[in-house]
Amino acid sequence: MTPFLAYEDKGADSPLLPLVLIHGHPFDRTMWAPQVAAFAAERRVVAPDLRGYGASPVTPGRTPLSRFAEDVEDLLDTLGVDRFVLAGLSMGGQIALECYARFGDRVRGLVLADTSAAPETSAGKAARAAMADRLLAEGLRGYADEVLEKMVAPYADPQVKAHVHRMMTATSPEGAAAALRGRADRPDYRPLLAEVTVPALVVVGEDDTYTPVAEARSLHAALPDATLAVIPRTAHLPNLESPAAFDEALAAFLTRVEAADRDR
Repeated sequence: MTPFLAYEDKGADSPLLPLVLIHGHPFDRTMWAPQVAAFAAERRVVAPDLRGYGASPVTPGRTPLSRFAEDVEDLLDTLGVDRFVLAGLSMGGQIALECYARFGDRVRGLVLADTSAAPETSAGKAARAAMADRLLAEGLRGYADEVLEKMVAPYADPQVKAHVHRMMTATSPEGAAAALRGRADRPDYRPLLAEVTVPALVVVGEDDTYTPVAEARSLHAALPDATLAVIPRTAHLPNLESPAAFDEALAAFLTRVEAADRDR
């Protein structure tokens, strides 16, 4: 069966748990290029393009987080990935939580980066609806220009800025708008946090204004078995802005997860 999603599947056959990486909005799987390069040498790494993003098909209208999670589950079933560590950033973190709610028995470790478990506010819903309309009318270039130095810090490496801007402007307006509308109606994942039975890693950029450090601390406090990593001098995309520091935190977490998995 041909998978619905486009994806990266790297790494040799290994006894180590595969690492599944879920990108944020409005990006694509190349957001995880440093992590694929760093971790595929020792374990399988799977990074899909979500529905409506990158090279995956676009579904106009409204794409709820549950639909994204179903797509991820279908892809992992097709690839024969049964047990894995699941990581998501921003919207990808919320999709990771939805995945845990749906098939958490397969998740051996959970990484939540620069994300929030809270439902959208009334003002946030209105803002997402307005932005969806704007992206359909104008495309993403104007939006990308406006938010670039919130997605990454103003002092970020110019090559990182160019990569992030390129991902945003290449995103389908229909796909981005559908995700915004679906994400606006997301459930409250905060009750789920207390039910996470596997080790978790919460990561946040020190200068993230979309999901500030205080938000990460609340996630960390709510999870039964969590580590918090605050990445200095980064904003909303620490995995790209400071990949060495991000990868160091992720590598230490993966070592802990492998030990916990052996003891299960």
